[in-house]
Amino acid sequence: MGCFNSKCCSTYPASSDSDNLECKELDPNDTRGRNLVRESSLGFAPVPSHNFRLEYSVLTRRGYYPDSPDKENQDNFCIRTQIQGNPNLHFFGVFDGHGQFGTQCSNFVKDRLVETLSTDPTLMENPVKAYHSAFLTTNTELHNSEIDDSMSGTTAITVLVIGDTLFVANVGDSRAVIAVKDGNRIIAEDLSYDQTPFRRDEYKRVKLCGARVLSVDQVEGLKDPGIQSWGDEETEGGDPPRLWVQNGLYPGTAFTRSVGDSTAEKIGVCADPEVMTVHLTPNHLFFVVASDGVFEFLSSQTVVNMVARYTDPRDACAAIAGESYKLWLEHENRTDDITIIIVHIKGLSNSGVSATNGISIRPVLLSLERGSPGIHVSEGYHNMGSDNNSTDQSRPVVFPSPTHSITLET
Repeated sequence: MGCFNSKCCSTYPASSDSDNLECKELDPNDTRGRNLVRESSLGFAPVPSHNFRLEYSVLTRRGYYPDSPDKENQDNFCIRTQIQGNPNLHFFGVFDGHGQFGTQCSNFVKDRLVETLSTDPTLMENPVKAYHSAFLTTNTELHNSEIDDSMSGTTAITVLVIGDTLFVANVGDSRAVIAVKDGNRIIAEDLSYDQTPFRRDEYKRVKLCGARVLSVDQVEGLKDPGIQSWGDEETEGGDPPRLWVQNGLYPGTAFTRSVGDSTAEKIGVCADPEVMTVHLTPNHLFFVVASDGVFEFLSSQTVVNMVARYTDPRDACAAIAGESYKLWLEHENRTDDITIIIVHIKGLSNSGVSATNGISIRPVLLSLERGSPGIHVSEGYHNMGSDNNSTDQSRPVVFPSPTHSITLET
């Protein structure tokens, strides 16, 4: 869910970094228009430090736009294995562009973010700090590039695998979720939290930065603008609260964080990521990284359930993209772009040496350093103090996400 004038959606990326994955187009003769699908062959990335491997696949599908048949796919993805030449260090990311130059923004960010991480000498010592720095650096580089990001930008959901630990950095409303085996159940646990005005902490933060928060109906006078409650995202997603400058009808973003969007940055939209860390165990089966085109009508648990039905992640990618596309057309006369990466975790046991050098494995949110203009640590988090090997002395801890489960057949 993106800008008011150009909702984050659109052909397959001009280029996507997927190492040696072979990609192919599907449905070239789709009767609804240029419905191009790009999927990868099966990829493998061993993690020798803990004697397991990752098996992954990615699929991106251009949205269906009857009024804009030539509109590009603004989604991009990046899969980079063996970062810094380290066989235990792998990166997966999905970037959902929006605005007139959304494709250029998402393409720029998917290249520069991983490159900035790769060249950071502190990456292994403090991955959370390196992630934080990489997002802010990439945001500045995009502002200073030839791309006009005044009303364009991209969300970013990324997973960095370091040995048996996941570092998940999120800016925007795309999502990562992991599947956890619990007895005869598979539980979906969110690894990110959509950053939208539906979240009271994000709502308060952007209001303090000068944003007006109103739905389109409120802006157009169809609903009372004094009512500052919009229910929840699942029931009120059709007319969500958006961010506007005080005396204008722009930018109208439905997210509160992104990379780019220099105009929206003046009213609180920022590129500061929320970073969560997860220590993998043998009960972690797979994780999913996807754009909001997938999660608009599918819950995290539904996505996990669908992945669990297939042994091959390529089949699961195709099934989820197809179901998402179908649900979009049942609810609207168009679809969003759809991009999904599925990563299976194979052969992980309880043995092995930690690869994170004492970095906290608790879910953590890294706030901007004190003194940054317009940024406030949300009241929705509690400060738990510092970790023994952390250089950040005031990192608040993210509340655990609600979990849902299904029962495995026995």
